[in-house]
Amino acid sequence: MSKILFPSQLEYLLQIQPETDPLILELEDFAAKNNVPILSKDSAKFLELLISINQPKRVLELGTAIAYSSIRIAKNLGRKGVVHTIEKSEDNIKLAKENISKAGLGNKIILFEGNAFDIMPKLDKKYDFIFLDADKADYKRLFDYSMILLKRDGIIFVDNLLWKGYTASSKVPSEYRISTKIIREFNKIFTAQKNLNTTILPVGDGIGLGIKL
Repeated sequence: MSKILFPSQLEYLLQIQPETDPLILELEDFAAKNNVPILSKDSAKFLELLISINQPKRVLELGTAIAYSSIRIAKNLGRKGVVHTIEKSEDNIKLAKENISKAGLGNKIILFEGNAFDIMPKLDKKYDFIFLDADKADYKRLFDYSMILLKRDGIIFVDNLLWKGYTASSKVPSEYRISTKIIREFNKIFTAQKNLNTTILPVGDGIGLGIKL
């Protein structure tokens, strides 16, 4: 993230609006200590604001991890709002269930266990908001399924589209070359969609935001 934004400015912005929720702080600490990828703090706050403004009834999250984003989304939904979230890692599923229970949000977060490619075709209702933050190699296929499941005027929110700054860099470390190539190709597809009004925002690790036309 330091390759995308000026660190001093980001630190200032985070300092003037510190996180106060004990569970969110606990999850952030766990993620940092255990190398679990979660949304950056500024991206998470932006996501929360979008949810609060849009007030979707049905949200689909692709990639639960430890339920950090699921919880932040669910806390900002209206009374009838629900989050459907998909996770295939058994270790993550166990942690996610524990964290959802701690948050007292078991009635608003429904966790689907398994591969998204098996689960998404079985979902029979469309969604007002879809959050994509899964394995980068799967982004294109997950995006295609998402477009089928997204309602007209629905919002899609995609994380990691600046990919640590490497998508715009001519010098990419060898361990990131394949993933960077995947994200670059995805960005071209995402921004060229005729049935989406899209932009990529320099927030966190790069947020792709689209509204279905």
